[in-house]
Amino acid sequence: MIYASDLDQTLIYSRRSMGVSDDASGIVPAEWIRGELSAFMSDEALNRLKALPEDIIFMPVTTRTVEQYRRIQIFQQDVIPAYAVTSNGGNVLIEGEVDQSWNDYVRSQLQQHSAEAVEVRQMFSDVLNSDWVAGERLCDELFFAFVIHRDRMPIEQVTEKIQALESLGWEASIQGRKLYLVPSGVNKRAAVEYVRHQIGNVPVIASGDSLLDRSLLDFADYAIAPRHGELYREKQRNPKLVPYRFTEKSGIFAADEILEYVRSTHQVAIGDAVS
Repeated sequence: MIYASDLDQTLIYSRRSMGVSDDASGIVPAEWIRGELSAFMSDEALNRLKALPEDIIFMPVTTRTVEQYRRIQIFQQDVIPAYAVTSNGGNVLIEGEVDQSWNDYVRSQLQQHSAEAVEVRQMFSDVLNSDWVAGERLCDELFFAFVIHRDRMPIEQVTEKIQALESLGWEASIQGRKLYLVPSGVNKRAAVEYVRHQIGNVPVIASGDSLLDRSLLDFADYAIAPRHGELYREKQRNPKLVPYRFTEKSGIFAADEILEYVRSTHQVAIGDAVS
């Protein structure tokens, strides 16, 4: 069985997103940036992750770049996954190294089915300005990440631009203080499916909080999302369109429930296999 999970606001949390103070009990450091502690994880969730049965392959699946993923110390020291998906599916890491075959395949697909990044950036150029955009990056030469002041974002204008992305083979996601513009061919589902083909046709459990996680959750045999983030907000607007199970808690301790769901689902799946 594979447990494929988004990281930020699903398993690990920044000060802004975790919902408790950073001196609260029951949380542990997860990431440092230039010597400053920047992300945390529930201690209980970490212990449950460490205690997963040996026949569950834990696979981080993140929009972070390879570099950003590698600075999460928990996944370099405490729990070291054999497989990881970064760059929203643009890269697959096997034993910590980039699988060049997958990377080459993704880039060839983008050349065939998606507009070039420079065209997408040009389309947004008249709405992107310093009033609400604090920074931007072309991540791994694959997709854009903009740091934004969300309360200042011109919602109607940005929404119009996002709606036009589909015709270019791109999509968008707003997560906290980030606006992502991503080619549709760079997605978490395809990367996890690629790894599963190498492992074998085993069941997949998935967790995630954002619209960029939808393809992964839809692909999985079992799915759960935390009670916060884009998917939860979308569920409030359109309950029938968001069929996933959600945790009872929000914030950093939602991860405890997610890991308990993984454990209990594994037990049920094993029982069904035996019977």
